This record gives sequence, structure tokens and C-alpha cells, in this order.
Amino acid sequence: MAQELKEGAKAPAFTLPTDDGGKIRLSELKGQNVVLYFYPKDSTPGCTTEALDFTALMPKFKRANTVVIGISKDSIASHCKFRDKNDLKIILASDEKGEVVEKYGVWQLKKLYGREFMGIVRCTFLIDENGKIARIWPKVKVKGHAEDVLEAAKAL
Repeated sequence: MAQELKEGAKAPAFTLPTDDGGKIRLSELKGQNVVLYFYPKDSTPGCTTEALDFTALMPKFKRANTVVIGISKDSIASHCKFRDKNDLKIILASDEKGEVVEKYGVWQLKKLYGREFMGIVRCTFLIDENGKIARIWPKVKVKGHAEDVLEAAKAL
């Protein structure tokens, strides 16, 4: 696992392909706040709820000068299906190689029904307009999470 990131640290740089056919680079988002939320899998109940909650708040995130990016290891094709099925308005970035989930320390050992496996731990990072990590939400519980992140973004 990568070194544990702390609030106040410089956010690790990345470039990832996105669901709109483009690429997103953290370095190109300077001057805006960035919400990076890592989630386990497209089209699963908790991940769908989280994506819908962020989508519903997009106008308010925009007013708070904040870009919202959901990242998982799913393919772009999977992201496109997920986006279209749920009419998502957030950016979905694909980290199929797992490099960004490693950099951010969210690729961890998980346990489910007595089995152990590696997977993405649901975690959110709020990055300020200068590229510093302003806030980290480890092991996110979905209910009310998008609202909490919005309030923190508005306070920056």
C-alpha cells in the first residue's frame, strides 16, 4: 500500500481516461476544488446511490467551484453504461491498472463473508484549488456523504 496520505499534503498527480472519451489530469484542475471519490464497482447498490447523490448536488458543487470525479477500476465501457443508465452528471474516471488507487492508498485488503480479497475501500478526498488535500473521508458510509462533502467544499 502507498504511504498514507494526510490532510495538508500535496495530492498525488494523475491522468486517467474518462467516460466522455477524454482524459482528466489533476494538474489541469488547479484553481478549482476537486472531489475525488473512490468507489468499488459500477452499478452496485451503494456505488449507484453515492453517484446519484453527487449528481443531484452538482449545481451546488459547481457554485462552490468544485469538480466531482468518481474513480474505480471499472473500464470506460462499464462507466459509460453506468452513467447512461443512471443519468449521471459527474466525471467517471477509469483506473484499470490500479495506479491511482495505489497512490491514494485506497486499494486495501477487504473482508466479506469470511473471504479476504484486495479491493477499493470507499474513500473521498477533497483537494483545494492549490492541489493540497483539504479533507479525507476514510471508509465512507454513503448516506449523507455527498452533503457532507459539499459543505466542506463550500467552506474552502
